[in-house]
Amino acid sequence: MNEPVGRIRFMDRQRVNLDGFAVENAELGLVALRSPYDPGPSLTVTDGRITELDGVAEADFDSIDTFIARHGIDLAVAAEAMALPDVAFARLLTDPAVPRAEIIRLSAGATPAKLTRVLAVLKPHELGMAMAKLRSRRTPSNQAHVTNRLDDPLLLAADAATAAAFGFREIETTVPVLGDAPSNAVACLVGAAVGSQGVLIQCSVEEAAELELGMRGLTSYAETISLYGTEQVFTDGDDTPWSKAFLTSAYASRGMKMRVSSGAGAEVLMAGAERKSMLYLEARCVALARAVGAQGVQNGGIDGASVAAAVPNGLRELMAENVMVMMRNLESCSGNDALMSESDMRRTSRTLPIVLAGSDFAFSGFGSIQRYDNMFGPSNFNAEDIDDFLAMQRDWGIDGGLRTVAAERLADLRRDAAQACRAVYGYLGLADFTDEHVALAVDASGSKDLGQTDTLAVLAAAHAIRQRGLTVVDIVTALDECGYPELAERTVEFLQARLGGDYLQTSAIFDERLAVLSLVTDPNDYAGPGTGYEPPPDRQREIDAIRQQRGVGDLRESQARHAAPGRLGPAGPAMPGSDPRDVVIGVSPAVGRDVWRCLSGLAVTDVLREILAGLEEEGCAGRIVRFGGTVDLGQIGLAAARLSGSGIGIGLQGKGTALIHRRDLAPLANLELYSVAPTITPELYRLLGANAARHAKGGTPDPARNPYSDEAIEARYHTTVIALMELERRRVDAAARPETLVLSS
Repeated sequence: MNEPVGRIRFMDRQRVNLDGFAVENAELGLVALRSPYDPGPSLTVTDGRITELDGVAEADFDSIDTFIARHGIDLAVAAEAMALPDVAFARLLTDPAVPRAEIIRLSAGATPAKLTRVLAVLKPHELGMAMAKLRSRRTPSNQAHVTNRLDDPLLLAADAATAAAFGFREIETTVPVLGDAPSNAVACLVGAAVGSQGVLIQCSVEEAAELELGMRGLTSYAETISLYGTEQVFTDGDDTPWSKAFLTSAYASRGMKMRVSSGAGAEVLMAGAERKSMLYLEARCVALARAVGAQGVQNGGIDGASVAAAVPNGLRELMAENVMVMMRNLESCSGNDALMSESDMRRTSRTLPIVLAGSDFAFSGFGSIQRYDNMFGPSNFNAEDIDDFLAMQRDWGIDGGLRTVAAERLADLRRDAAQACRAVYGYLGLADFTDEHVALAVDASGSKDLGQTDTLAVLAAAHAIRQRGLTVVDIVTALDECGYPELAERTVEFLQARLGGDYLQTSAIFDERLAVLSLVTDPNDYAGPGTGYEPPPDRQREIDAIRQQRGVGDLRESQARHAAPGRLGPAGPAMPGSDPRDVVIGVSPAVGRDVWRCLSGLAVTDVLREILAGLEEEGCAGRIVRFGGTVDLGQIGLAAARLSGSGIGIGLQGKGTALIHRRDLAPLANLELYSVAPTITPELYRLLGANAARHAKGGTPDPARNPYSDEAIEARYHTTVIALMELERRRVDAAARPETLVLSS
């Protein structure tokens, strides 16, 4: 077999080819939206009792059918909902004139097969329209993962404070070692309280342990109560819909916010899909979620995201899952917490539509730590992507829940969190940490920066927390006794707010003033253009103010730091030259005044020295002349050529763009041009001078070539160019005469 051509070999090396892509196969459940084995929608009610559900007679109901039939269908609206044609129902989802409440009302009477068929009608942009209208809470939010390979408490505390400062309103942690869970919960509780008031904490472990941590006040919500779309997979996990309903009530009765987890691909991975489509199986899970009384659903792939992404229409199916949750009037915690691709473009294509439309939680776990430290497995976005996400919010003017944090503030918060955590552990006799350990945790970008740590000490601390029955009250006492009274008071206020119970409402979060935002207090009111959530002015300023933004003032300050007026100064009017070896180097109006450094990082004075050296090497003499009447490089170069004795001139803008001109050429013509200023090296400027000299002597030199790379030169430098040109334009004086400049050593 012949080797593929170079273009295919090149394409094969791209990261997208690390992904798995499956042929659609209904026999294995590898089908996203429509399997030929999906049942048709049907509902028969006899004497107020469902006796047939989606083609299955009551006598043949499995446990999922039975639970949905008894607790998951609103019979008062069922006939109306089931009678609606699929397309007519789907159009209601995207019609701004149809209120959200009407969709919720009808969806309550729809069977899983009915909603599957309705959502399969929607095109991707229509799913976005439906999501914008149907999410529960008006204000979007986001959830973070905070974990590390070592379960190191000080690093967890510092990273939890970081996540809270970035704006995450929920923080989910888990453990590589199950026994460490109580310690992780305490560390994240302390750290999050340092970063922001009102951040909900979850420690995702075995359900009984998770519930115990919540009852002790060390955590405040849960979401890892898994539902499945086939009875066999439920049975494999030693569960039933009734056991999940009991667990749901256990959380609620103990004052903990709780949502369930499901999502495409779970049944496929466990060979239990029963030839059904992923969307149909998820429709059963979502119907169960409503029936068991959960506040919401974490779905949209979760661990099975890459399974859905492997088949055609997979990402469309993942978004449809989220919309289905919203149709059932539940909180949607939108997938995005599993790395579904190694391709940056595919990862973004999976996430962007959800962030644009807005979800209750854009991520069910944005990995606010580095990929290698995410003990859930890498999220679809991780710490490596935070700057990208913040820029994405700014680009679209949308609220994805996050904000930029000043470097100095972040350092202070990480230090406060690590020190407070050390104090708590020391006061309670859990573990002792050194000053060096604190410093490493504060500065660490991940657990690899900590070096060798005592992981057994963490396990011992966790064991002590559990065996001694420590609660949030003990944490508060430790904080107060160790000199953190404000942090102790903040933790108490948060606990009191939780005990009020309002955060048990659907889609509830606390804002930073401990106000509850939920379906009840902050209902989504989107009804088409001009309605719905829009970031308030203060929030919009947060979104816009990314740390990389620069203005003319920033550039002026930067240029001023490199000013060297003693090295390049005026020496009177410039006169026409008569020497045939005379070459004029024309510079733009702000050079030697406001502009001292080019885009390449080279000093303007160093650039001029290289050009002069190139001229000299070829036996010509250069003069530097500032032309104050224009910023146009072609006009500057042409004016320089007309002033020079040789008829050859060099034009140089402060940003570093340069050319060689001749006095008889049109203004837009030139002999050589360096247009990509950031990539021009000293050697190339010297070559430009040498070639200008060769032109002056009547030669035809080999033109210098612009250096090019595959980097986004324009994206990196265009804003700086705009600011530089503003500095140049402020110095333009149409009446200014050419001015000779002297370059000193």
